[in-house]
Amino acid sequence: MANLKEVRTRIESVNSTKQITSAMKMVASSKLHHAQQRIEQMRPYERQIARIFRAFVSDAAEYVPYVTPRPVTRVALVLFTSNSSLCGGFNNNAIKSFSAKVSELRAQGVEIAQVYAVGRKGLDAVRRMGFTPDDSYCTLLDHPNYGGVKQLAERIMASYDAKEIDACHLIYHHAQSSAHQVLRYEQFLPLSLPTDAAEGDNFYIVEPSSDVVFERLLPKVINLSLFAALLDSLASEHAARVVAMQVATDNADELLRTLQLQYNKTRQSAITAELLDIVGGSMQ
Repeated sequence: MANLKEVRTRIESVNSTKQITSAMKMVASSKLHHAQQRIEQMRPYERQIARIFRAFVSDAAEYVPYVTPRPVTRVALVLFTSNSSLCGGFNNNAIKSFSAKVSELRAQGVEIAQVYAVGRKGLDAVRRMGFTPDDSYCTLLDHPNYGGVKQLAERIMASYDAKEIDACHLIYHHAQSSAHQVLRYEQFLPLSLPTDAAEGDNFYIVEPSSDVVFERLLPKVINLSLFAALLDSLASEHAARVVAMQVATDNADELLRTLQLQYNKTRQSAITAELLDIVGGSMQ
């Protein structure tokens, strides 16, 4: 049985760890609240611009850039993970999904032409798989902004225009709630229009012309789709970290109860042994 000093040292160590996990939980909760606010602020704009875009597409010709699909032989994959750990299975689940999709696409005869990693954990993982990511967009997680996402979206669109890729897919987590995140494999290009956009909602007065408005609107829809995925992934990361730190704090509490019980038993045993020595010595 461990002596009192060892048990006391262990209790102090666990207490210190508990303080760290509690602090990390509070920070993650604050970041989650901020991310959820940004998503809520963006949703009305996203829904409305999708309705307008759908109205233009319904009136457009047979071919619509970035919307009309074509035979797929080369694809790009965008993997969203995190820059840091301590968020449960958040990163591992995304990386496993990426690996599974790569195997599935290759089995179908589709080439993985480009890989984009948003997050250092994903970047390291795809490099270990033998891919050379076109670039690292890890800073987008530290300072999420529309301008940085726009650069990534424009790069993907340029590859699509040049027919270097025929489609692009996103792998990211969607935060259904603070305690539940769902992994999504979503088509980014060609665009998949939302089904909840109103049919026949196409009586808009357009100036200067439909072609000009459509040309300006199309990149915004694409950029916004990628930005929404980034914010969703960030919210999921923070939610996963909140849950992981709560579990760690609960485990620390349970371990402290066990150690405190062990400390009390050890102390009582030491006192009992000392009393027996005193009583035994007095009887001699």
